[in-house]
Amino acid sequence: MKIRNVSHIAVGVRDMDRSLAFYRDVLGLHVSLDAIEELPSIAGAPPLRRRGVYLRWREGADESFIVLDQQLSQPPFGEPPKTFQVGTHHWGLWVDDVEGMVARAEAAGVPIVVRPANGDTLAYGEPAGGTVRTAFLRDPDGNIVQLDQRA
Repeated sequence: MKIRNVSHIAVGVRDMDRSLAFYRDVLGLHVSLDAIEELPSIAGAPPLRRRGVYLRWREGADESFIVLDQQLSQPPFGEPPKTFQVGTHHWGLWVDDVEGMVARAEAAGVPIVVRPANGDTLAYGEPAGGTVRTAFLRDPDGNIVQLDQRA
């Protein structure tokens, strides 16, 4: 028994159309499913209705994806996590052109948290001395998304 890959990242959003403009139009992910879903009770909470939009960068049985989750049975609640707090505080995506992605984000009015900078490949499980270009963006709900490119 072993883990093969990350299945998905679920991101709660306040306004699906605004979030799609970021994840689909700025980041370039494609929608594989957009559906109203009925979710069972989880951890004692009542069952929920949501609009779930499934976004992918590549198709395949073990390919990871992002689910944008807009609750329909209750008003949105909560605040985005603060960087480096306990729990998931950001996620990173491999991209082909970090500079181009940041330029597209800026043109769309997306807040740039950290402009492209170089880091060492050692932190990515590769031999030391290589370069990864990294930038951080803020999505419409304030979540931080990291973009990484091998240089």
